[in-house]
Amino acid sequence: MSQTATERVTASKNIARRSCGARIGHTAADSGPLRSQAMQLHAMAVEFPVVHGHPNRLPFEGVLTLVDVPSDRAPSGARGHRVILTRTAAEAALPSLLGMAVDYKAGWDGHDARQKCGIITAAQVDGTRLTVSGYLFARDFPEMEKKIHASGESETAMGMSYELADAHVADMRAQLWTLTRATFTGAAILLREKAAYRATSFRLCRSPRASAQRL
Repeated sequence: MSQTATERVTASKNIARRSCGARIGHTAADSGPLRSQAMQLHAMAVEFPVVHGHPNRLPFEGVLTLVDVPSDRAPSGARGHRVILTRTAAEAALPSLLGMAVDYKAGWDGHDARQKCGIITAAQVDGTRLTVSGYLFARDFPEMEKKIHASGESETAMGMSYELADAHVADMRAQLWTLTRATFTGAAILLREKAAYRATSFRLCRSPRASAQRL
């Protein structure tokens, strides 16, 4: 059976697969020492032209979720069940993350798909971590930078949470739901303590700057 948590956002982007120093899909005839590492890192990204000092691009990076690890609490839409996203499902769904929006909710305690404040441009599965990076729309949402930098919260308090559609649950009767297939439709920035996974994180990739004067 399938459990679907339908979201409002859809998009498509041209994608480029990156091996990040390791060949993917070694066969038995390939180099032995590398074989055990071949499937440890899967990464995908879209490339944007470099625009130095762009006032509306504020780089970010974060840990979106963990794979093959049970969630600490039940995510929204899981009917009170803790979940585990398999590595196979996460790797297959990586392309669906690219071009998706990040959003936030007033109070920093959940999701608001109508408050889209940035875009995901890269994603990778590295070990048990699914990490993402991209840009916040800093000029459009100046309150984001102020909030995230307040009292060093970007390093200690902020986390992330994924948004899914077409999620397939291996056994709906199980206490712990195992997600074997899904499509990412976005992500939320929220307080780490409110996220389904306490080990998620979110941080800005440069120091606070003076707000650009609007023309």
